Amino acid sequence: MEKAIKLIKNRSDIGAGTRGSDMGIDAIEIAAINQNSDYFNQFEFEDVKTHNESIYDKNRSTSAKRIEHVVEQCTRVCNAVKKNLKDNFFPIVLSGDHSSALGTISGIKAVYPEQTLGVIWIDAHADLHSPYTSPSGNIHGMPLSAAIADDNLICQNNEVPPETKDLWEDMKNIGHPGAKILAENLVYFGVRDTEEAEDKQIEKLKIRNYRVAEIRYRGLEKCVTEALSKLSHCDRLYISFDVDSMDCDMISYGTGTPVPKGFDQCEIIAIINQIIESKKVVCIEFVEVNPLLDTKGNKMAETAFEVLEAITSTLILPVE
Repeated sequence: MEKAIKLIKNRSDIGAGTRGSDMGIDAIEIAAINQNSDYFNQFEFEDVKTHNESIYDKNRSTSAKRIEHVVEQCTRVCNAVKKNLKDNFFPIVLSGDHSSALGTISGIKAVYPEQTLGVIWIDAHADLHSPYTSPSGNIHGMPLSAAIADDNLICQNNEVPPETKDLWEDMKNIGHPGAKILAENLVYFGVRDTEEAEDKQIEKLKIRNYRVAEIRYRGLEKCVTEALSKLSHCDRLYISFDVDSMDCDMISYGTGTPVPKGFDQCEIIAIINQIIESKKVVCIEFVEVNPLLDTKGNKMAETAFEVLEAITSTLILPVE
C-alpha cells in the first residue's frame, strides 16, 4: 500500500442510547499496551474534537436525540476524513457510536464526488432508520438512511418537529449535497436484528445481506467474492465494522446493542482482509466498543484490537 495509515480517533457517543462507547478507543489502546504492542506508536493520529457533554442537555427531539450535536460531530469527522484523504493518508477511523459513519462516508464522497462509492457494512443492525421511523430516536441507528437520502416515509410512525426536520436535512447534506451512496452499492454482512421499517427498506431497495449462517454454509470466501462482484463497478470502497457483528456470547457483551449468533473475530478478519485485497478500499472504521458494558474485563476491546492489528498488517503488506 502506497498511502501511509492515519488513525482518526473520534471519542463521541452522543448518537447512542447507552453511554460508554466514547471510552472504546482508550480500551483498545489499553488492550494493545497489555499485549506489549506498540501499534499506537507506529502511526500518526488525529483526535477529533467531541461534544460529549451534550448528553447532559435536555433532549429537544425524541425522534432524533441530540441531532444538533450529532450533525456537528459528523461534520467534524467528515472534515477530518476529507483532509487526510487529500493528504494521501489511508484513514482508519476509530469511533464511539456508529452515527459517525455518516461523517466518514460524507468525507470520502467530498474527496471523490464524481466517483461511485461502495459500502460494506459489517454489523448486527441495518442502521436504516430515520427520525420518521426510529423507535428509539438514537441516531446511531440512522447513518445509512442519511447516506442514501431515503427517509422511508411510507413507514413513518413519528411526528418530527420542523427544527428536527431541518437538522436532518443538514445531516443528509454534510460534505457533499444529496445522497452519498446508492442503496445498490451497499452490502451488509451479519445483519440479524432489525425492525419492520428497516426490513421493508431492505426489501424495497434490494440490499444484499450476507447472514452469518449463509456465510458458514456457502463459504466465506465465496460470499465475499460475490459481494465484491456486485460492487465491481464502484471506484472506491469503505468498510464499516461494528463490533456487535460478532457473537456476544462467544466474544463479549462489551457493546451497546449486543446480539447473539454473530461472527467470531477470525471470520471478521477474513472478510475484511479479502475486501482489502480488492485494492479499492480507501477507509475503514471501527465502532461501538463499550468497556462499561463488558462483563469479561476488557474482552471486546482486546478482540477489536486483534482484528485491527490483523487487517492493518494486510493494508501494509503489498498484495501480490
